[in-house]
Amino acid sequence: MDPIVEVVAFLLGFLGWVMVGIALPNRYWKVSTVDGNVITTSTIYENLWMSCATDSTGVHNCREFPSLLALSGYVQASRALMIAAVVLGTFGILATMVGMQCSKAGGENYILKGRIAGSGGAFFLLQGLCTMISVSWYAFNITQDFFDPFYPGT
Repeated sequence: MDPIVEVVAFLLGFLGWVMVGIALPNRYWKVSTVDGNVITTSTIYENLWMSCATDSTGVHNCREFPSLLALSGYVQASRALMIAAVVLGTFGILATMVGMQCSKAGGENYILKGRIAGSGGAFFLLQGLCTMISVSWYAFNITQDFFDPFYPGT
C-alpha cells in the first residue's frame, strides 16, 4: 500500500480516537431545561458519569452517580462501549504504528507489517462501531423519553 495512504489512514484513526476521548468526559450528553421565572430557571445536564445542575444565578452543582447498579441499562452499556472504544483505538494506534511501511518497528518483513497494519485498521473500525452504537443508543433513549407523555422526569 502507498505510504501516504497509510499515514493519512493513521492520522484519521488517531483523530477518531482523540474525538472519542473528548466525548467520553463531556458533560453535555443530555441537557434538560426547566423554565420558570428568572429565579427558578435551571438547566440539568448529564453524561455517563455524573449529573449537574445550574440555576439562573450561576450556582453550579454536580454529583456523581451513586451506584453502578442504580443506573439504567443503556447508561451502563454506553459506559462499557465507550471505554471499549478507547481501548480498541489504543490497540489500533499501536498496531498501525508498527505496521506502517515508513516505521522501523517490526523489521523489514512487509507482508507481516501489512497484516499488522490491517489489524490496526480493524481495531479502528471496531472503535468506530462501539462509539456509534453507544452514542446512538443513548440518543435513542433520550428521544424516547422526550416523546413519552408519561415520563416522570424533567
